Amino acid sequence: MDDSSFLQVKIENISLSNLGFMIFLKNPDQEYVLPICIGAAEAHSIAAAYNNHKFPRPLSHDLFKNLLSTMNCQVTRVHVTELVDGTFFARIFMLRDGVEIDVDSRPSDAIALALRFDAPIFVHRDVYRTAAVNINQAKSGQDVAIQVEEQSMDPVDRLKSRLEKAVEEEQYEVAAKLRDELQRMQSGN
Repeated sequence: MDDSSFLQVKIENISLSNLGFMIFLKNPDQEYVLPICIGAAEAHSIAAAYNNHKFPRPLSHDLFKNLLSTMNCQVTRVHVTELVDGTFFARIFMLRDGVEIDVDSRPSDAIALALRFDAPIFVHRDVYRTAAVNINQAKSGQDVAIQVEEQSMDPVDRLKSRLEKAVEEEQYEVAAKLRDELQRMQSGN
């Protein structure tokens, strides 16, 4: 892949939302952050590496780093390459004996290894443009969690979710419009 199609990012934050743990990646030249939902174990591993916290026994990503290092393999960079149906995809690029190796990965594992190897993290420009949120909205983890959850839903489920929320908040005029739109979508008109 052409590296010019990618933006270098840094970890802006790791937080817990109603969707679980989220990591926020930010390009320093952008006012947007890219939120990615990650598992609890991965969040713990990333936070430990990010904060230079050492454990008496290696975590899974520490073990993997030790194995790669023993085999003279170095992680040189990671790419978040795609967003398909709400799922992010990543690649880990490694160098061994002058040969570059490219391996498929979840973004959380790629980031955890990048931190352990001091390797840069990149996000494809199209992914960043599509899924990044305004940094001011990101300060409210709940709003970002709702946006991330809605990105992964199909349009009908998204409307149903908004309809339920409008009814809960007693916004009946909004609910009626959403109901009508939902009926139009479901009838195929």
